[in-house]
Amino acid sequence: MTLDDLRVFVAVCRAGNLSAVARDLGCTQSAVSQHVRRLERETGVSLLERRPRGVVPTAAGRVLEAAAAEGIAGLDLALRRLRDLADGETGSVRVATGATTVRHFMADAIVDFRRRHPRVSLEFRTESSSRACFDALTDSDLDLAWITLGPPVRGIEQRPVAELPWVLAVPADDPLADRPALRPEELTDLRLIRLPPNSTSAAHLDAACAALGVRFGYDTSVADWDTALLLAELGLGRALVPALPGARGTGASGLRLVPVPALRPLAVGWAVRHWDALTPQARTFADTVAARCGTTAPQRT
Repeated sequence: MTLDDLRVFVAVCRAGNLSAVARDLGCTQSAVSQHVRRLERETGVSLLERRPRGVVPTAAGRVLEAAAAEGIAGLDLALRRLRDLADGETGSVRVATGATTVRHFMADAIVDFRRRHPRVSLEFRTESSSRACFDALTDSDLDLAWITLGPPVRGIEQRPVAELPWVLAVPADDPLADRPALRPEELTDLRLIRLPPNSTSAAHLDAACAALGVRFGYDTSVADWDTALLLAELGLGRALVPALPGARGTGASGLRLVPVPALRPLAVGWAVRHWDALTPQARTFADTVAARCGTTAPQRT
């Protein structure tokens, strides 16, 4: 059993097709099959089930695929980090983020880090959700992922950086715009712009409101927090959103962010495979972002 055998097997399980993997690797389908057969001889079990339109892993194959994928990703990451350590003040830091993360949480930190470490490249990979960030960490050589903190995830360490209080975003001419704060019961029966469905932030908000007995309806839904803020500013609804650092109203109408202090804040921060295995560059970048978030308080406008 070789590392190449395992790499090919994981690729076959994900592609579901021997020919596709052979094309990607620039080899023959027979060569791909040989890798799989060698693993089956070593393990003594069938790993793939042939079907009319390809292959799928057997129950035993799924066990091996999960272990192999995690081990290969960890090994690839370790090898890259060893190269970074050997290179000293060069190398790269690879980060998975949401669609609006860099703007709201990392802009100042990126400038600081670039000024102090000009030879280290920063690479960002946009993911649609915290769950997608977890998957990206597991399946690739990413160093860090910025997430909304949630329940424990196997093989992932989560570290909080900031807590975001909840605010009701309304246009400047809304009857609630001049309120210094809102009580939870005042949200009851409001029609809101819904946060991204199935997101960690939406689940957190639903749980926090349920604990206080608050119920409201939705007029529309959005894919990210910035879009919710924009729609609220345009007068297309009200949005209950986390108070993002530096979020301000723009345009002639303006935007008001009214605090709802009774709702449990939303925690955001870093996710990694192993903190102790981070390269010095990745750790420095993570610490720089955390420090800048600590000095950039959400603003009420």
